[in-house]
Amino acid sequence: MIIMIKVLVLCTGNSCRSIMAEMLINDLGQGTYKAVSAGSQPAGYVHPKSIETLERHGIAVTQSSSQSWDAYAGEKFDYIITVCDEAAKESCPVFLGEGKKLHWSTPDPAKVVGTEAQIEDAFDEAFGMLHARVTQLVAGTR
Repeated sequence: MIIMIKVLVLCTGNSCRSIMAEMLINDLGQGTYKAVSAGSQPAGYVHPKSIETLERHGIAVTQSSSQSWDAYAGEKFDYIITVCDEAAKESCPVFLGEGKKLHWSTPDPAKVVGTEAQIEDAFDEAFGMLHARVTQLVAGTR
């Protein structure tokens, strides 16, 4: 019997970083992890560059939406991961539910203004940071 490790990934807007982390955990967790993501103030859409970046790197993209963390109030999670950026002085949402709390400071690629190449680089940088952290997380349970 496989024990599923439940993960909630939080950000403020739930449109970029938390979506990418959710998809990475579900893909790299190979059926051992079940991740969902949410935001304290959801944007109401998934940034198209998040999906493009995941697909470009060969990560399975399942249906996702930008949703409120209210959808998960009262649920138990093994891990609650925040992905806001400490360096940019973003305020991270504080989820009071049960679960081991982790913080993965990740710059917000959606805030980058520049050329198409600069924006793509910002998404790739965030993806790389999250991929490394997810790889470390799932390796710890195998």
